[in-house]
Amino acid sequence: MNSTQKPLPFLLPSPQRLEIQDGEFKIPEAGIILINNPEDQDIFFSARLLQEGLGDGWRLGAGSSALEGRAVIALNLIPGAVRHEQGYQLTIAAGRIDLTASQPAGIFYGVGTLRQLLAQCEMGLPIMQCNDWPDFPNRGVMLDISRDKVPTMTTLYELVDLLASWKINQLQLYTEHTFAYRQHSTVWAEASPMTGEEILALDAYCRERFIELVPNQNSFGHMQRWLKHPEYNHLAECPDGFVTPWGEDYGPFTLDPTNPGSLALVRELYDELLPHFTSKQFNVGCDETFDLGQGKSKVLVEQVGEGRVYLDFLLDIYRDLESRGYTMQFWADVLMSHPGLVPELPRDVIALEWGYEAGHPFAARSAILAASAVPFYVCPGTSSWNSVAGRTDNALENLRSAVRDGLEYGAMGVLNTDWGDNGHWHPLPVSYLGFAYGAALSWAYEVNREIDLAGAVSRFAFQDHDEFVGKIAYDLGNVYQLSELQPPNASILFRILQSTPEDLAIHVDESDRRIAEFRAILTRIDEIMAPLPQAVMGRADAGLIKNEFTWSADMLRHACWRLIWALGLARGEQDRALRKRLAQDAENLTEAFRQIWHARNRPGGFKDSLARMDEMRSHYL
Repeated sequence: MNSTQKPLPFLLPSPQRLEIQDGEFKIPEAGIILINNPEDQDIFFSARLLQEGLGDGWRLGAGSSALEGRAVIALNLIPGAVRHEQGYQLTIAAGRIDLTASQPAGIFYGVGTLRQLLAQCEMGLPIMQCNDWPDFPNRGVMLDISRDKVPTMTTLYELVDLLASWKINQLQLYTEHTFAYRQHSTVWAEASPMTGEEILALDAYCRERFIELVPNQNSFGHMQRWLKHPEYNHLAECPDGFVTPWGEDYGPFTLDPTNPGSLALVRELYDELLPHFTSKQFNVGCDETFDLGQGKSKVLVEQVGEGRVYLDFLLDIYRDLESRGYTMQFWADVLMSHPGLVPELPRDVIALEWGYEAGHPFAARSAILAASAVPFYVCPGTSSWNSVAGRTDNALENLRSAVRDGLEYGAMGVLNTDWGDNGHWHPLPVSYLGFAYGAALSWAYEVNREIDLAGAVSRFAFQDHDEFVGKIAYDLGNVYQLSELQPPNASILFRILQSTPEDLAIHVDESDRRIAEFRAILTRIDEIMAPLPQAVMGRADAGLIKNEFTWSADMLRHACWRLIWALGLARGEQDRALRKRLAQDAENLTEAFRQIWHARNRPGGFKDSLARMDEMRSHYL
């Protein structure tokens, strides 16, 4: 446990054990960083990162001996010195710092902690003893790059640096149609996809920072971006579309498992995609096969059951990947509906147990997987999608329960997901709260449960030591809760923006209460955003971040006024002045959206996302 003898420095994640003692290590302008390892290239990158944090006066060297009259920081890579493979020991004494680990990753994580200390202890570091290690060996983030937004390489590199500084060690880019397959350009022609060369470069960048870039390609459901094209439509379970469980007419969605061409297609995709990654894990998706059994596999499903048909196709994919030497990851939702089939899974797959509401039953579902000895990750989310500004409290409880239950039932990893449903309207910095809390919990759950998240994100994401921006992000992500209307997997403010006035009219019988709620939200938004002009961030994109949060707040304000206007219409009131104001506001929001989108993302997909903004605006014209 952390000692309370001295005030603890601000760290993200907080280490497992940290003891502060009297005294400090005065940080001189010059010194030497000693790489104590015969294979010093293994930790050279970590040493250079530390050198950046100390300044030009600090030089690199090799060996273990202190030099007369020189301040020394020793990076000691000693096999067996630390029990945990990714763990480290950091000892800061009056005249020397020793960082010891058994593996290069431990040195990297210890350097990350030391850099965070250096950023807030300009005069001197506290004398301390830190023993640190992760609760989970696999701590991942999955970023959706298929729901319209494909980030630029600059955005991806910056995100990798941020996640690595929080000791995340796995990254996945959720892919449906956004890899540039050479023989399938029809599918990605307007998507600005990731190219093979870009994946190779990103993989190398990640490896240097001890992040495993795991390939990700959905391979069963969520294939609508493929199956809508004539060249692939014959492989669809329902070529003419189907009705979703929630009553929506939808186009072709899932591959037909009875058609040998379906497996041939995914094998062809794997042939091209996988060689660009050094990882030997592969997330094949296979979630939400909503239309399975409604079309071409209907007879077979009636004969043997939907779960059996699903599992047989999944096992076909498994056998292909096993022959290639890959460990298959897959989303566990479909088999969770058929728990009797779970014991038939091979014991060298990784089931991804996901759920995004605060009350998701991670414990019950983890117990099913654990009882069958099936390796699994718990997969919560940032709750940023379908929100514009996030859903803070939901995200935090979702992350807490996933990690807590994952620890209890022996999950081998945590994969924190960030989706982009319905236009991917939330700016990337909205997700920093969820990324940071997920990283902290998956590293050391007990000591990070009650972390000052707003303060930590201000310092270590926004580089705002006055802690304005983290609090703005935190509070803006909770403002939707001032309404009693709480749809699942979304904020009501987002739903208002993407609903028609006729849809909103269902609340006309409670107009007075709703209008009072949303006027209160307007007041609260103004209170939350008031400090933003004063915020000073040490980031090159500080101006962009301010614009992104300003746009998010303005979108939430627009939702409030949109509901008030729609309820007036439903009561027969024609507030032409408000309608005109909303039309102009929507135009301004659309232009701001265009600018912030292109600042971090490629052009592909913008047209589809913008169409949703245009639909919102069309109701005022």
